[in-house]
Amino acid sequence: MTSECSPRFLASDNTSGICPEAMEYLLEANRCDDLAYGNDLWTARAADRFREMFDYDCDVFFVFNGTAANSLALSAMGRSYHSVICHELAHIETDECGGPEFFSNGAKLLTSPGANGKLTPEGIEALVTKRSDIHYPKPKVVSLTQATEVGTLYSREELMAIRAIADKHDLRLHMDGARFANACASLNATPAEITWQVGVDALCFSGTKNGLAFGEAILFFNRELAEDFSYRCKQAGQLASKMRFVSAPWLGLLESGAWLTNAQHANEMARYLSEGLQALPGVSLMFPTQANSVFVELPPHAIEALKAKGWTFYTFIGAGGARFVCAWNTTVELLDGLLADIRAVLER
Repeated sequence: MTSECSPRFLASDNTSGICPEAMEYLLEANRCDDLAYGNDLWTARAADRFREMFDYDCDVFFVFNGTAANSLALSAMGRSYHSVICHELAHIETDECGGPEFFSNGAKLLTSPGANGKLTPEGIEALVTKRSDIHYPKPKVVSLTQATEVGTLYSREELMAIRAIADKHDLRLHMDGARFANACASLNATPAEITWQVGVDALCFSGTKNGLAFGEAILFFNRELAEDFSYRCKQAGQLASKMRFVSAPWLGLLESGAWLTNAQHANEMARYLSEGLQALPGVSLMFPTQANSVFVELPPHAIEALKAKGWTFYTFIGAGGARFVCAWNTTVELLDGLLADIRAVLER
């Protein structure tokens, strides 16, 4: 069976296929039988490789998707009467169908505004000190998204400032790393430098957006929080019986370095698109392009015309807002085609 691939998917890096390095390891893991439920050699190797890469003896768990990773990690970081502070645009607030509240048996999300999609120490403290009575869900966790939902990045200095306010109020720090690899690539930082070295307690590291078919890794740097976490995964339906097919592709990314080169390429393509868009008359960026997402204001008629031509992108940012996301396999030719179509539409 053959099918023609559409060349116009820029709505999300979830639309990309499996990168060659991940596919190679997946096929290798399929050559021989192995133990089930994460007791296989591939899963052990992948977990050890994460520890080497982060230079930390962290606890590592694999789940199928990002919603499960965030929801289960947060459920382990607080109790049902606690609250999680996050940005008002955070994925856990807007796009996870109440998963964090469900798996924590009721812990409430408290949201704060912030420029460019980022939490601030002042915003966090305002929520923590708003009330202290027993009728208010006690703040316990701060959740950061790196890169943010609008494609911006927390610097090391910003992360350290948030850790300082978290320490002041005895808060734990969770990082939603749906595009963590893109953040490392853009900041030219090691994984350690923007996680445990700045006080992150737990990281949800996405592979799906970086070349895997599925599979997220949850890393607990505060290992006390990982107590009995494997039971949470099992109860939530996240314990893969053939876990090697989740972990082996991860190992392909880690051992080959593709986790970083894939992200670097996606970031480079986003910068290329961003620069091309800014050269068009009447087009303006909504947020700085710092990772692999480009947010741009376009006239409504241009948005409709592009969709009619088969381009896929999201317009959930408000009237005139469009998001284009580049992936490990995005090409200059694809972006040149988009830019040409946008120019033609605007000139009409």
